[in-house]
Amino acid sequence: MGKKKGNLVVGQSGGPTAVINNSLVGVIHEALTQRAIDGVYGMLHGIAGVIHEEFVDLRCESAETLELLRNTPASALGTVRYKVTDKDYERLLQTLIKYDVRYFFYIGGNDSMDTTHKIHKLAVDRGYELHAIGVPKTVDNDLACTDHCPGFGSAARFVAAAVRNTGYDTRAMGDSGPIKFVEIMGRNAGWLTGATILGKDTPDGGPHLIYLPERGITEKQIVADVKRCLDDYGFCVAAISEGARDTKGKEFGKSGPAEKDAFGHERKGGGIDYLAALIKEELGITARIDKPGYLQRSFGETISLVDREEAYQAGRSAVRAALAGESGKMVTFERQPGSHYAIEMGLAQLSKVANVEHKVPAEYINEAGNGVTEAFIEYVRPLIGAPLAPYGRLACNLVVKH
Repeated sequence: MGKKKGNLVVGQSGGPTAVINNSLVGVIHEALTQRAIDGVYGMLHGIAGVIHEEFVDLRCESAETLELLRNTPASALGTVRYKVTDKDYERLLQTLIKYDVRYFFYIGGNDSMDTTHKIHKLAVDRGYELHAIGVPKTVDNDLACTDHCPGFGSAARFVAAAVRNTGYDTRAMGDSGPIKFVEIMGRNAGWLTGATILGKDTPDGGPHLIYLPERGITEKQIVADVKRCLDDYGFCVAAISEGARDTKGKEFGKSGPAEKDAFGHERKGGGIDYLAALIKEELGITARIDKPGYLQRSFGETISLVDREEAYQAGRSAVRAALAGESGKMVTFERQPGSHYAIEMGLAQLSKVANVEHKVPAEYINEAGNGVTEAFIEYVRPLIGAPLAPYGRLACNLVVKH
């Protein structure tokens, strides 16, 4: 199969990223070069746009608009968090048939890959030729079968800069506020929390402590870790995953059933407040708290140029794969061996990606469970693009202990 004449539809789903529109533009640009593709349509607010037959003609967008989109964060077509039902899938397929859609692209994370997989399977079962391809997207970096995910590099750049800068602020506060806890996104995977290490620009600078959900840690150790940092440096900056948990697997601060989203995923929160209260109780010092929240995924000013280009190429690669006859696949990044960072685009079966979480492996977490290893740093460093702009050593030297 392949090169069946028909229309294309593309959508964006789940939490937006700073570069998700690059994947959209990549799909559009590649589609416009293909004779087998007639209409190029965007589904408004993800899969809900197909259910409600709400489409926008992307061929009408100017080259200038598409170029502006490449530096615009969030989802230009709108996004959605909607659990598709069995009844919905039948309606989805009928709508795709009605509009002669032969090429279906969904830009999203784990749940979006599951939706794409099920649409692909249903089309095969009904004998309708449809080429359904998933385009990866997530700041959590937790999709299986790919070296990393578009959106992660830019979010990593943001959290690295944010934690570094709040570290300078914390150092300056002295005894008035020597402890800073920063809560970083990551439901069950600590990739983004670990990436804060790239902001550490001096041996005694923050982050001093990094706690990932993959490695449980006791309250006793956290208190000891913070006290050691205060003794050694005079201040302490800790990056803490929103899913941080104790050695029994219980999230800090969790008591009773947690609120869940449409897909049944627990909404995290509260752990950092719990740990700040713990430090106050044990050390008698108030820990200040930062919760960047959605800023982590939507800050266009810290877009990684590597991330930007890879997201764009993922979109183009998806269209080429569909035109080559592929379906039921997700675009992947395959890191190439060698001293210089390089990737090649690949494909993975959606059945091996859908609802599977890729977590930080043990070899990327230090033995104490309060930081990351050099192997992790080597993995993540090229993804944020150019190094963060350096600050002068003077700022550190001006603040001295008497």
